[in-house]
Amino acid sequence: MVINNKQAYHEYFIEQTFTAGLVLSGTEVKSLRAGKASFNDAYCFFHKGELYVKSLHISEYKLGTIYNHLPTQERKLLLTKKELKKLEAKTKEKGYTIVPLKIFFSESGFAKMEIGLGKGKKVHDKRETIKQRDVERELRRVVRK
Repeated sequence: MVINNKQAYHEYFIEQTFTAGLVLSGTEVKSLRAGKASFNDAYCFFHKGELYVKSLHISEYKLGTIYNHLPTQERKLLLTKKELKKLEAKTKEKGYTIVPLKIFFSESGFAKMEIGLGKGKKVHDKRETIKQRDVERELRRVVRK
């Protein structure tokens, strides 16, 4: 089960990616396994030297009782100190941000999130990306025939 953030590659140039663990409750894990998550307006930020993801919507588990989670609560990301320092230094530079790219489960069953260090695209860059994607799609169609 992989949940992708397709909009992130449209909005940002992703320069570097990291794999981070997620701190989740039981009902959040069950909802993720069912594919009930949305990246709309999700972003990562630092608070007291720790990295959190905000506005990541994980739907409530339908069979959950009073122990169900809040859909858009802040969730802590687990990275090494070295990676955290590197990311924090880069985000202090102008134009850089940390964007959630995808959520997946590792072979050992833990929920992981791939995050990317991105720099925002301008409007003309977005148009160029769309043109390249269309050209590649046309080439694949010609090759198949």
